[in-house]
Amino acid sequence: MLDGTTTRFSHVKEGQTPWRGEGLRDFFLYRDLGIEQATAGRVLAQLVKAHEAPEKGTGWHRHEADFHIVIMLKGWARFMYGEQETLVEAGDCVHQKPGIVHYLFDYSPDMEYLEIVGPSDFRTVDVDAPCAVPDPTPWT
Repeated sequence: MLDGTTTRFSHVKEGQTPWRGEGLRDFFLYRDLGIEQATAGRVLAQLVKAHEAPEKGTGWHRHEADFHIVIMLKGWARFMYGEQETLVEAGDCVHQKPGIVHYLFDYSPDMEYLEIVGPSDFRTVDVDAPCAVPDPTPWT
């Protein structure tokens, strides 16, 4: 449980932290929101946005995390969760239950989402494909 002795107040304003390409996926950009430092690594909150057109997507994987949500802020993304295709659009919130096998395979050029994960040092594990994945939509 988080308590006041291991966490601190944090307020990150627009523009205070830059968009960076050093993240889990090289075709996305990431913007740190200061929560990892404020919670002593218990929670990661970051903005993620499209940087390049999807060619192969994320590949099949799962995260070793206790908690993981994605809130789509702009655009859309198409995921496979197991064998279920799921369209996530601006305003949608997805709770990725611990260990769920998934694949983000398509997204709009303006896609941007808020990702909140605990703990911040979660691991990503590649897994075998449970099914085929549709082709991404070409960017024009």
